[in-house]
Amino acid sequence: MLNNTIYHALVLNLHQPSGNLEHLLKHNLWEAKEILWALDRIPRSLWGYEDVARVHLAMSGTLLETLKKPEFQDQVYGITKTGDLLWQLQNTQIFEILGTGFYHPVFPLTPDADWAEQLQRWQQMGQHLFWRTQFDGFWPPEMGFCMEMIPYLKRMGYRYVLVDSEHVEPVDDDMSWQELRYRPHIAEYDDDEIIIIVRDRELSNAQESGMDFGWFEHEAHERTKWCNFAPLITTCTDGDNGGWFRNTNLSSNFWYVFYRQFLDEVRQGYTKLRPTFIDEYLNKHGAYGQVKVRTAAWNTGIHDGVGFVQWTGSDVQKQALERLSQVSTQFHELKNQAQEAPHSVDIQHLLSEAHWHLLRAETSCHFFWGESWVSRSHADLDIVEHLLTQITASNERMS
Repeated sequence: MLNNTIYHALVLNLHQPSGNLEHLLKHNLWEAKEILWALDRIPRSLWGYEDVARVHLAMSGTLLETLKKPEFQDQVYGITKTGDLLWQLQNTQIFEILGTGFYHPVFPLTPDADWAEQLQRWQQMGQHLFWRTQFDGFWPPEMGFCMEMIPYLKRMGYRYVLVDSEHVEPVDDDMSWQELRYRPHIAEYDDDEIIIIVRDRELSNAQESGMDFGWFEHEAHERTKWCNFAPLITTCTDGDNGGWFRNTNLSSNFWYVFYRQFLDEVRQGYTKLRPTFIDEYLNKHGAYGQVKVRTAAWNTGIHDGVGFVQWTGSDVQKQALERLSQVSTQFHELKNQAQEAPHSVDIQHLLSEAHWHLLRAETSCHFFWGESWVSRSHADLDIVEHLLTQITASNERMS
């Protein structure tokens, strides 16, 4: 029997690098306003749609850190009230908050010794700002995923992780194209299992560039018409980049052109599509079949995510990533030594300072823009190396 209801999970990534909004406020005020209004527009556009709207948001730790600062809130007063925004996003009828990495690293390109801290720091921030202890879904920054991440995500309590459709492969060959793309699956690594939620790449591309509801509805029907199960279509894009999301003209904006029409059609019973939270779908329909996921990222412009070419395409990018790995190794060696022997409060402070600079050096944006932002990673690594030199000297004095 073919399925009647088509479920849709909307996922939006929201990220600004550390200090970027403050910089834009000084040097490109209009762009800063566009970003802040794009964020503020999300809850405002959905007021009164609690019965049907379902939106997943992945907000980087650096963005959350900026939005919660009292001095930043004072600075942008008159543009938007970011304190109110954070409060509005606690509406669990409309929003499901996804966990992520604090400094938005591409995890497979980041030393795995730093994974746990990137995860834990975001959880501490998320639990504080959103008044909850559990986040079921995980958003890998840039959708950069590898199977080795699964044990780390399970230890943090995540139930599912989002990955791009082009990198998911069935363990058994008898899984149809529709089953592979429109059902949740199970992936296993070292005896740990996690649910895989598959992003539809083509429909996500349309969501990013602009689409009307009629087109999306037709595509959804055509792609799922042979499903003998309840299909879950998952679309994932940035939610604060590009004119479709930033446009201040409401007649040319994602929320008012596409999503509110979608919600109105649902309310009036004119469509088989239904917005859903991924957790609600899993509770009702579960996951099906074993898959493995290739190490890769989502598509970025002309790059398909394989090989992480967007972040590793030049020698300058590769050399910076190699240096990052070397400095991370040095940091963790000193940190482990400090844990094994008596150490001063000063060394603890130096280690703490070095640690967050190391983690910030791993921000994906430092490598995304070709070679233009690589110097930002090097600047943080310079600070880390300077602090590690001080720690080494202090250890020698104490021995």
